[in-house]
Amino acid sequence: MKFGIDRLIADPALRAQLKGRRVSLVAHPASVTADLTHSLDALAACGDIKLTSAFGPQHGMRGDKQDNMVESPDFNDPVHGIPVFSLYGESRRPTGQMMSTCDVVLVDLQDLGCRIYTFITTLLYVLEEAAKVGQSVWVLDRPNPVGRPIEGLTLRASYESFVGAGPMPMRHGLTLGELGQWFIDHYKLNVDYRVIEMVGYDPNAAPGYGWPIGERTWVNPSPNAPNLWMARAYAGTVMLEGATLSEGRGTTRPLELFGAPDIDARAVMAEMQRFAPQWLKGCILRECWFEPTFHKHVKQLCHGVQIHTEAPAHYDHEAFKPWRVQALAFKAIRTLYPEYPLWRGLDFKYEYTAGHLAIDVINGSVLLREWVDGANTSADDLDALTVPDETAWEEARRPYLRY
Repeated sequence: MKFGIDRLIADPALRAQLKGRRVSLVAHPASVTADLTHSLDALAACGDIKLTSAFGPQHGMRGDKQDNMVESPDFNDPVHGIPVFSLYGESRRPTGQMMSTCDVVLVDLQDLGCRIYTFITTLLYVLEEAAKVGQSVWVLDRPNPVGRPIEGLTLRASYESFVGAGPMPMRHGLTLGELGQWFIDHYKLNVDYRVIEMVGYDPNAAPGYGWPIGERTWVNPSPNAPNLWMARAYAGTVMLEGATLSEGRGTTRPLELFGAPDIDARAVMAEMQRFAPQWLKGCILRECWFEPTFHKHVKQLCHGVQIHTEAPAHYDHEAFKPWRVQALAFKAIRTLYPEYPLWRGLDFKYEYTAGHLAIDVINGSVLLREWVDGANTSADDLDALTVPDETAWEEARRPYLRY
């Protein structure tokens, strides 16, 4: 199996199309070749590629920014002597000055298959800015580690943000290369676009169902994305960033668990099982205790729940619905503790977005929150809102599937 970067490095005919053109790379720590050489170093070692700049997304080219909403500076690469521009600093978009340093932008980012993961928004912004100045964008494609399943509400108009690049469900089921073409068509961008496709990639193959377990090494694409199991849970657990519960930041298993000092996790799990057992298929929930070393509830003992998808005997790829699992956890807590201060307030401007609660920014509407807070809402009520969105997206994305 070969990722896009490996094909480009191995194929002189592909690289020949870059001859005489100034090349920039959008990358982060997981932008590595099969032998774990960073893509910047691998491209620089090709004598026929002229690297003139690079871009780093959220958390930085080096992946050194631990938390969200921590900006990265521009810097000069000490090895290759080229500028590395931050796309999570003073600007989220490449400026005209940045774009003037290259003719072709190569995008080599490991995504997690979730609308809120900001690397897809960075791709959109690169496409939009390249269209303005007539530059080319090549995506060096990588797997969507959570495969093809679709889940969640579609982002509604007026909820666009850096964590909401377009009207898609939370879990979109596309690779970055596939999603780039959807962005181009949806936003009617006139840009020279190319995808260097993977070879030998099957997003439906066990045991990885999107990630080639045993063939490729997992490297954190962001500091709190330490493994495939986090990626599987992320389309649900990311909603915890809009809640007062800990998502496990400050532990070794972030975004695989949730908890707080003032909840009874056993009672929460029992209520989840009572309310919607059909949403708990495909994974195992386990009671746990943890004490975050930073972030929410720092140095406080939290009673929590960990979502396990590691063992093949416990994981059913098609049945597992992480967004519904986390929605169900919220509903259980609201049922058990009607006055619990579950949501972070308007004073918390999530990803610098004012005027909406963070949970609504994350979900792209008020619908999930209103379902959780509703006194008499059922599991069927949430499905009635969500299934039509999921069905419509499955049809809309069909022309873009390359694998």
